[in-house]
Amino acid sequence: MSASLNATAEHASADAVRADAVCVEPLSVLGRDVTVPLVTGGEVTYAALDYAASAPALQRVWDDVAAYAPYYGSVHRGAGYLSQLSTDLFEQSRVTVAEFLDCRPADQVIFTRSTTDSLNLLAAALPADCQVFVFETEHHASLLPWADARVTYLNAPRTPDEAIATLERALAGRDPHGPALVCVTGASNVTGELWPVRELAAAAHAHGARIVLDAAQLAPHHPVSVRELDVDWVAFSGHKLYAPFGSGVLAGRADWLREAEPYLAGGGASRKVARREDGGVDVEWHTTAARHEAGSPNVIGVYSIASACRALTETGFEGLVARERQLIAKVREGLAGVPEVRVLSLFGDDSPRVGVISFVVDGWNSSHFAAALSAEYGIGVRDGLFCAHPLVRTLLGSEPQTQGECGAPEAAPGERSEVGVPPAEGWGRSLNAIRVSFGAGTPDEHVDRFVRAVRELVADGAKWSYRTEEGRCVPVS
Repeated sequence: MSASLNATAEHASADAVRADAVCVEPLSVLGRDVTVPLVTGGEVTYAALDYAASAPALQRVWDDVAAYAPYYGSVHRGAGYLSQLSTDLFEQSRVTVAEFLDCRPADQVIFTRSTTDSLNLLAAALPADCQVFVFETEHHASLLPWADARVTYLNAPRTPDEAIATLERALAGRDPHGPALVCVTGASNVTGELWPVRELAAAAHAHGARIVLDAAQLAPHHPVSVRELDVDWVAFSGHKLYAPFGSGVLAGRADWLREAEPYLAGGGASRKVARREDGGVDVEWHTTAARHEAGSPNVIGVYSIASACRALTETGFEGLVARERQLIAKVREGLAGVPEVRVLSLFGDDSPRVGVISFVVDGWNSSHFAAALSAEYGIGVRDGLFCAHPLVRTLLGSEPQTQGECGAPEAAPGERSEVGVPPAEGWGRSLNAIRVSFGAGTPDEHVDRFVRAVRELVADGAKWSYRTEEGRCVPVS
């Protein structure tokens, strides 16, 4: 393991996670007792193994929201008791998130809709002529928002040290007088691998650039410290942090955000509005986080994020990480025992990672395999390109520029629309992959069932026939 990646694993937060930490029991999540029908007959408890897309909400979060719901009211401008209570709850949630992220005293916490929304907000706040540096390995949420800036896309590195060296070379060649921003993921949504964030931040700052961390996959699995990682901003989504949909966070330095035009123009973002004699309107905008939170905010979404932050903090990341490492080892050992399976990786088998693992199966269309896992075993995984097309193409050995669609295209190159008979020429036939992901609410049985299902499908084939319908592989009824 490289020294840089060791440092990332150790400094994902101010509190390093001990290797000998005592594991905790799975946290209680919504849907843990839901049963689903199998095409082969009967029902089974649903195994939700698609946490990287959206994690189930923690039962505690749901209970907190239900307890607050009768007191729901508009925030910031209401004189009534419920409005004042909701305002206090909203602003206290901002404090809770800042503590969860170990923010600096002057940092702002802005509530958004999602990681995607957060990074688009930051993109809209970039100073004029800002240069942006981003690896092609990013999720589209952090790959695509920078179109209006001068963007340099960096090739996929094959080691953490190569990632640092690649960034340093790119930054060394930039215009040293203008503003610059580096965007990097904390943990890949495709491979789960941890990136050397602290070292990349040091490289960025050494060359006069700032750095934003996409922590959508990191924050649900590891503690994230803005101070320790020394990043300028961090973005994440509530729906990956065991909170319901519709809320997100952008936290970090205030200056670029304070100087930018409001992300949305409207009530809440403005301090004063007055008509001019010439018929126009003069506006004085807030300089606080409210500047970019126009409109009536998602109070319940914000409160649910704060509740999830408290729940994870009080449970303790040491035990959560220790248990997740056991689940990761179980999945990887199980897949390693099936020669037809190839796990996708940038940095190699020994790289620290979160509970996100993508793979392909020799002779199988990935969408067919995922459909069989669902229909015959009650297991929910993800198949496709995971909104990280260039990265998945690179990992599959095809050109990063190759266009493709998430899911099962009507007829991908070398594949049939009728997928009852899988192709037979090996890895490259599928042009997409299967992703299994898990976290704090995953029972051991779900992982055990997944490993068993992979072995049985590879050894015996699917028990049912499948076809492509509207871009998805589905059982033949």
